[in-house]
Amino acid sequence: MPTKITAITNQKGGVGKTTVCAALLSCLHQRGARVLGVDLDPQGSLGFSLGLDIEHCATVYDIFRGAAQPEEVIRQTDTCDILPSNILLSAAELEFNKPGREFLLKAALSKIQDQYDYIVIDTPPALNILTVNAYVASDSLIIPMAPEVLSLLGVSQIKETIESVRNYYNSRLQVLGILLNRFNARLNLSREMLELAQQIAAQLQTKVFQTKIRSSVSAAEAPAHGVSIMDYAPRSKPAMDFEALCQEILGESSAEEVR
Repeated sequence: MPTKITAITNQKGGVGKTTVCAALLSCLHQRGARVLGVDLDPQGSLGFSLGLDIEHCATVYDIFRGAAQPEEVIRQTDTCDILPSNILLSAAELEFNKPGREFLLKAALSKIQDQYDYIVIDTPPALNILTVNAYVASDSLIIPMAPEVLSLLGVSQIKETIESVRNYYNSRLQVLGILLNRFNARLNLSREMLELAQQIAAQLQTKVFQTKIRSSVSAAEAPAHGVSIMDYAPRSKPAMDFEALCQEILGESSAEEVR
């Protein structure tokens, strides 16, 4: 089975991209898959959330500037392998300005992706060169959003970037779906945002995932313990929801393939 590369993306911050990324990595690992997480957010949240000391290790930034090979930067955690990031990556927009800069991540992953079944990329809350690199390297996107208007606006603004990447760099890029995070079906706002999300999904030629991720204090607590919600509180509502999401993404036959 060829390596599947998926980016978790929304230009709006605070919608739970890192939580989704860490949970999917954990779910896939628990199924016996070989998984790699890639942190393209200069805040370094994915590596930190999974227990890495991101300030004292080589990062994606070192790969991009040619100071290290991908296999030298990979760090192991109990959940997965990670290509970490830290604040140095924030210079990417200005520093990496040569032709072909959109392919930096794709070129790096091409050297190591055969070692993995799945690669999941955590993207920054912006539509910048780092996000474009994630889209160029990926087969598919998952778009998390919180049930609020500003989060929805972030989703609608992604459409133009996706179309540009498809036209110029990566025609195979598809959107797997929009994922509603911190969802409460009892609230009118959540139900209204679901309807609007379905409209935007139609514009993106995709769907809103049937699985919705419910709120829990555990999801906010997990990063401080250096593990995903799946390992910190496996019986919590969001952990059960992420398990269902993983099944929805993989499908029954795919879930069996990685065991």
